[in-house]
Amino acid sequence: MIMTPMVHLLLLPLLFSIAGGKDLEEKKGLFKDTELNVPEGTPVPYPMHQFQVTHQGINNFRLSGEGKEDIKISNDGWLYLEKPLDWSRDNHYIITVEALAYEEVVDGPIIVTINVLDVNNNAPYFNQSVYTAVVKEYNPTGVPFTRVFALDRDDPETPNAHLSYSLVSQIPNKHHSLLFQIDPNTGEISTTEKGENMLKARDGIQYGRGEDRSIEALKTKFDEYCSVQEIPYEENPFFTCVERAEMRRRNVDPLDDPDYTLIVRVQDLGGETESALSGNTRVQIVVQQNLWINPGPITVKEHSRENYPLVIAKVQSNEPDAVYTLVQKERELKFPFQITEDGQIHLTEELDREEKDMYILVVLARDNSGKEVDPPMEIQVLVEDVNDNAPVCENEESVFEVQENEPVGSLVGQLLAHDDDEEGTMNAHLTYIIESPDDSATKTFSIDAATGKIQALRMLQRKEQQMYNINVRVSDPAFSTVCKVLIKVIDVNNEMPLFEKEDYDTHTLEEDTPVGHTVLTIRATDADDPDSGSSLIEFHITAGNDDGLFAVETDGKGVGHVVIAKPLDFESSPTYRLQIDARNPEPLMKGLEYGRESTTFVSVSVTDVDEAPEFSMDILDVTVPENTTKGSVLLTVEAKDPEGKEIGFKLDGDTQGWLVIDAATGEIKTKDKLDRETLESFKVTVTAFEKENPEKSSERVVSVQLLDVNDNVPRLVETQAFICMQKPVPVVIKATDGDSQPFSEPFTFTLGSGKKSPNWELRNVDGMTAKLTLKKKSIEDKTFILPINIKDNAGMGVTHPFEVRVCNCTELGYCYMEPDQRSFSYGVGPTVGILAGTVGFCLIAFIIVIKRSNKGGKKKTLSEEEERNVMM
Repeated sequence: MIMTPMVHLLLLPLLFSIAGGKDLEEKKGLFKDTELNVPEGTPVPYPMHQFQVTHQGINNFRLSGEGKEDIKISNDGWLYLEKPLDWSRDNHYIITVEALAYEEVVDGPIIVTINVLDVNNNAPYFNQSVYTAVVKEYNPTGVPFTRVFALDRDDPETPNAHLSYSLVSQIPNKHHSLLFQIDPNTGEISTTEKGENMLKARDGIQYGRGEDRSIEALKTKFDEYCSVQEIPYEENPFFTCVERAEMRRRNVDPLDDPDYTLIVRVQDLGGETESALSGNTRVQIVVQQNLWINPGPITVKEHSRENYPLVIAKVQSNEPDAVYTLVQKERELKFPFQITEDGQIHLTEELDREEKDMYILVVLARDNSGKEVDPPMEIQVLVEDVNDNAPVCENEESVFEVQENEPVGSLVGQLLAHDDDEEGTMNAHLTYIIESPDDSATKTFSIDAATGKIQALRMLQRKEQQMYNINVRVSDPAFSTVCKVLIKVIDVNNEMPLFEKEDYDTHTLEEDTPVGHTVLTIRATDADDPDSGSSLIEFHITAGNDDGLFAVETDGKGVGHVVIAKPLDFESSPTYRLQIDARNPEPLMKGLEYGRESTTFVSVSVTDVDEAPEFSMDILDVTVPENTTKGSVLLTVEAKDPEGKEIGFKLDGDTQGWLVIDAATGEIKTKDKLDRETLESFKVTVTAFEKENPEKSSERVVSVQLLDVNDNVPRLVETQAFICMQKPVPVVIKATDGDSQPFSEPFTFTLGSGKKSPNWELRNVDGMTAKLTLKKKSIEDKTFILPINIKDNAGMGVTHPFEVRVCNCTELGYCYMEPDQRSFSYGVGPTVGILAGTVGFCLIAFIIVIKRSNKGGKKKTLSEEEERNVMM
């Protein structure tokens, strides 16, 4: 590779030399391990580095290690290339340099690492010069049907090997539109949107399931299209043309006879620079006929009077011998469809759009072994609406109210009706017409034929007629129905509600009066027609109730109950002046306004009650570590007396005596050491009370949760064990720790010495146990004291003595001791027991002797044999 002047300039910083004449102290450490970066293909000879040494007698250097044949060093310490480096052959070299004085090593050895930097000197290349592929008609846009693949010998960790694929040309390209596209990163080739619609296969003859595809069958199909001719098939140019075309279609070879040829390019450096290297290949594509075409959406009229089953569609697999299966996508009980072996889809019964307006059929095409030969096809069947439903009134009778003296054209109401036929079609388009036995209704009201809105044609007077009964005919193009309408003429709201009192005086309440208590009952009357919106009375507190402490409950008939809606508080406000207005939901007649007679006042005086102190918080929780220092403040409870009286605090329920409360400030402090292993959580009760009247008090529960600290070391559950010499079974050692996670298990067990023992092996079994194994068989009964170190999950632990006796065992597996080896020193407890038993036994023997000597008046003495039996 030829180096440009610019490359030489870039390599200059790699040269490393130190001018002579410097002090020896400055040269110390210059002959040391070095790492160099050299681009591959650098021209030779190329000086890379000069070594500076402190020894004055050095006259030569020696190299050893990798790449000695490519890298040399001069007598004056210059390291240089003997021939250009190649990254693809070796991307780094490690050599050893020694400084010599007359063949004697006086400095070094040092390690020199030479990294070969990759240069973009390898063009990418495809793994095939020609690719072949088959694509079917209507292949979905963006779904790959083949892929090309390229390689690059440059460093894959650098942009030099970052490859990008592109489509150079498409042959033929009659419409000047690319029918194919390629993924620049993966090389996957798919169709474009135009390709999905425009790709066409060569024409051919279609065959059905099980149909013969021999030349004889071709002759039969030829006869179906052409009249019987006397010319033999072999001499008939039309037949021979069809035969050649069919054989060519069946045996088309993408290499010899492609439909399309794509020229594909690959570029390194991501294809983003002009200096990127490239490679090319061809992709030869044959378009195959795709008979697997969705015939949907299929439209079927509801309630169609046909002979069932009715053919509604046909599908054709690309595999002539495919077996078809029809399933429904939705889980419906009714599925009135089936499919024949030649792909005909049948409807088995008439449909009802109002029951279901669309079905989704899924057609599967499989071979005889059950393997899918085409992707599943979803076909929509739309049920077309017919006008088979009459309009329906929303209400059996629609009732509207209109005030008298309303202006002409005022809206009375809107009649609601619906039609179950398909919305937005003429089948569900409704028209409205007023029908009445006399002309009064049609002269008084009109209706919008499209919307059903009813309007007044004149001003109505209640004294003339209080209600109108009219009929409205609602029609669609085929059906109609009559809806009944009642229109009430109501009195105009020309009377205002009047209170029985202008002021209800003052009412006194204690501040602890419960919510919901009725303060007083108020009354108002209205002279408008009863049971109409004009006479209905509503009460509203419009002033003096900023905190919403009071409300008025009413049934609308003129009686209201003023009640307490929120707790009263003398300290917040001792008096209230409430303004209450009476109003109608219907607006007053034009020109009228509510006056003073529709407003009343109520005064409320709240008296003070000696209330218990109140805590500032309802829930008092505290979480502290168990090593909290004695005298630390855990929590300060806050409370105050509503009347401002002096209060005190006390604490109860501290069974451990760990806490103390400051009676004046409410500070809760520790007075003793806390211990989570004794009690993980506990509750105490804090009482706030009036000092002058301790009976006035309030209580709150304080929950204390102790957090664990690592204040316990793991300990052995058992400190002794034995092993039988005949059958040395490992001993399981178990430990426990009073702490909780993360200061307890898993434990780590080791022999205290920290070294491997020739006789014992200790292995961790799980987080809490370990297995102690005797490695060598013992020949004598002996007791061993083993140091076992146990650490918890936080690494805290100590060494514990573990006593193991290796002994001869009985058949039941327990240590056996020879009689002469047994000790007669039983200790105080056993000795006292034996002495008491001996004394008791002597007393029994003495009683027996006395009784025998007195029996029958004959005195007998125990024989020596009897005395011997008693003592035994």
